[in-house]
Amino acid sequence: MEKDLSSTPAWELDKFVEDHIIADTRFLNKVKADIDYICTFLKEKHLKGVTRSVKLNELMNYKSLMKEIHFKDVKISKVLMSGCFDSESDLKDTTEVNITIFLKGLQIFEEVFWRWEEFLEEIKKELCKLPGEEKFQLHYEVQNPEECYPSFLSFKLSSSELQQEVECRVWLARDVLPDVLPDVLHKLRNNPVLGPEICNDTYSELIHECTTPESEGNYSLSFVELQNNFLEDRPPKLKKLICLVKYWHQLCMEKLGKPVPPRYALELLTVYAWEHGSGVADFSIAQGFRTVLKLITKYEYLIIYWTVYYDFQHGEVSDYLRRQLQKDRPIILDPADPTRNIAGCTIMGWYFLADLAEEWLDYPCFKNRDGSQVRSWKVLVTRNFFSRSYFSFPVSP
Repeated sequence: MEKDLSSTPAWELDKFVEDHIIADTRFLNKVKADIDYICTFLKEKHLKGVTRSVKLNELMNYKSLMKEIHFKDVKISKVLMSGCFDSESDLKDTTEVNITIFLKGLQIFEEVFWRWEEFLEEIKKELCKLPGEEKFQLHYEVQNPEECYPSFLSFKLSSSELQQEVECRVWLARDVLPDVLPDVLHKLRNNPVLGPEICNDTYSELIHECTTPESEGNYSLSFVELQNNFLEDRPPKLKKLICLVKYWHQLCMEKLGKPVPPRYALELLTVYAWEHGSGVADFSIAQGFRTVLKLITKYEYLIIYWTVYYDFQHGEVSDYLRRQLQKDRPIILDPADPTRNIAGCTIMGWYFLADLAEEWLDYPCFKNRDGSQVRSWKVLVTRNFFSRSYFSFPVSP
C-alpha cells in the first residue's frame, strides 16, 4: 500500500483516504457498542483489594510527613476509551483499542502502581462475569496475559462475518480531575482561561510527584479525558488528515523495522500544523500532509506546546513549564500532561523518520496537475514560551 499512497496524485488523496484508510464503520460501531456496554458494567463496581499499610520507607521519593498510609476501598469512577477512536480518524486495520479505568479513592498517583496487581485481578474477575453472548454484538473473549506481571488486561472483540478483530487493552489510572470538569469540558478548547483555572492545582500536585526524569509522563493516563477532549470535535477534514498521517506512520514502522516516534506525537504535530498553517475547515489534504512531513524533517528544532489545560499563570506550573521547554529538542508536550514530552522518547527514531519524510517529499502524491510541487503551509517550528509569540524559521514550501 506504500506504493499506492506515494503514487496517488495530490488531488486524489481525499478519495484515497476514504476508500483505503478510514475504518469500516460497520465493525467500528459494533466495537463501540460493546465497549460502551462493558464500560457501563464496570462503572458499577468497587475494588476492595487488600487493605494494608505502607511504611514510610516505601514512599520512595515522596516528602510525606505521614508515617503510614491506610488504603481504603477504591471505586471505579469512570471508564473511557483512550485516544481518538472514531469513524473519521481511525484506520481500517485498527487492531488495538485502549480503555482506561479511573479509580477514585487513591491518595497519590504512585498508588496505582503499588496496587496494580490486586486491582487487575479484581477487574479480570468482573470481566469474566459479564453476562452471556446475547448482550454483545461481537464475539467477546477475555485474554490471558503473556507476561507474568502484566500492566494491563485485555479482551478480544471479533466478527467472523466481517473477518475483523480488535484487542481491547484495559489500563488503570487515578481519577484526579476536578468534579466540575465534565460540565465544562466542551468549553475548554475555546476558553483559554477556564481550563488552567480548573486544572492548574491538579498539575501542581502532579509536578510534586514527578521528582525524577524517569517519573515524568508516567501518570498521563489520568488525563486521558483531556487528551480526548483536545482531539475531538475537530473539523472532519482535519480528522481525515490525522488518519492519513497515522497511516503513513504505520507504513514507516513496517518499512524501517525500528523504533519510531509514537503515533500520538504525529497526531499532535498534525493538529499543530493545521492550527498554525490553515485553521479552516476546508483545506488541501496534500498541503497539510506535506507540511507535517516538512515539520518532521525539522525535528531538531521542534518546540511545540499548548496552553489549553495548563498555562504560565500558576507560579509552580509556570516554573516547571519553563524548565521543560528549555530541555533538548524535539519537544512536543502533551497538551493534557506538562510532564510528558511525547517527542523525547526516541531521538534516533526521529532521525530515521525524518530521512523517510525527506524521501517522500518528492513522490507523486505531492505533485499538482501541472507537475509543480504542492506547497506546504507556512508554519514555524518553535514557540517562544516567554512572550507566547513565535520565533525561529518557517518550514519552506
